[in-house]
Amino acid sequence: MQHNGKLKWVFMRWVTLLGLILTLGTTASVRAQESILIGLDADMSSGAAISGEAIRRGAMLAIEEINQSGGVLGKTLKLEPFDHRGNPARGRDNIEILGARKEVVAIIGGIHTPVAMNEIQSIHKHGVIYLGAWAAGTAIVDNGNTPNYVFRVSVRDEYAGSFLVKEALGSGYKRIGMLLERTGWGRSNESAIKSAAEKNRMEVTGVQWIHWGTTSVSNELDALLKKGADVIMLVANSQEGAVAVEEMARVPAEKRRPILSHWGIMGGEFFNIIGWGTLSKVDLRILQTITFYPPHNNKVLSHLLDRYLRKYSDTPDFSRIAAPDGVAHAYDLVHLLALAIKKAGTTDRRHVRDALENLPEFEGVMRRYAPAFTPTRHDALSMEDYILARFTSTGSIQPFPK
Repeated sequence: MQHNGKLKWVFMRWVTLLGLILTLGTTASVRAQESILIGLDADMSSGAAISGEAIRRGAMLAIEEINQSGGVLGKTLKLEPFDHRGNPARGRDNIEILGARKEVVAIIGGIHTPVAMNEIQSIHKHGVIYLGAWAAGTAIVDNGNTPNYVFRVSVRDEYAGSFLVKEALGSGYKRIGMLLERTGWGRSNESAIKSAAEKNRMEVTGVQWIHWGTTSVSNELDALLKKGADVIMLVANSQEGAVAVEEMARVPAEKRRPILSHWGIMGGEFFNIIGWGTLSKVDLRILQTITFYPPHNNKVLSHLLDRYLRKYSDTPDFSRIAAPDGVAHAYDLVHLLALAIKKAGTTDRRHVRDALENLPEFEGVMRRYAPAFTPTRHDALSMEDYILARFTSTGSIQPFPK
């Protein structure tokens, strides 16, 4: 009898333990359901990892702010980062994984137009909202899908080309040489710059192409200079951009030409690769949408910067925040998504997508969105939101003086 009693006691302990496990599992499941998931698909570990981390930080600051105010529809927001490492196939796989999870209402996209372009089909197959925070290719938004699930707070190459040409013309330059990476992003900018140059009666003296991972562009640069280019327009990421600027610095001073660069160089370790000693020899001007260089007259921006510095102690001051565009774009995108979810009254992707096209006015870091998107316009920023910036000797960036 004592033996049977002991067996019964052991059995009851196991039943109790099993019940506790099931209860904890159920509680965890309920908690997971209480969160609205936002995916992040960006370069988190490769050559443009700085951009991915900037986007992650901007998104997290917005998420924490929203959650501290009660969340959305009684639920908290949660970010799930995925690393595409600049690889289009990996990016598509990330979209397939995140898109198949119905609790993921939207995915924030990172740098690299070739990655984003390779993801368009999967985005629309799953009907998952894609919020572009960096990649600038025109066709990412103008992708031909109806309904269109891609929305962007970032640069648009069509506008970037016009902006760079306008800035070159305003500085007295008339003969453009293009040094472009051989990708969809480079081709997008070739079309935009040529179109803008023709409208402004400027001459394109030549186009030279560079590959990812190249260690020399001396032949390409020499070809553009020999054809009489008085300004070079550079479309490249940080590593290849550093090669181009280093080789311009080696050109005899009287033959050097200014470089107007798209913003791809800001997504990686450009300044650390090249150093101020070399950079100071070149007139480099970079397209940006924002800098965090003081003074800050925007109350929303001041609020964001205060929270950023309190949360991320690895940054000494406002001006040293890496890839400020990525931080600001992601911050605004998360707030706009939260507004859309509230307006839709549901996390159903189709209804949230519709709500994004019909948002109320919103005061963001980048601008006052009035509204951010419409049924015929999924790019929230225009050419009027772009600026030219330059590096300082400490590696921060500041607006280029007019």
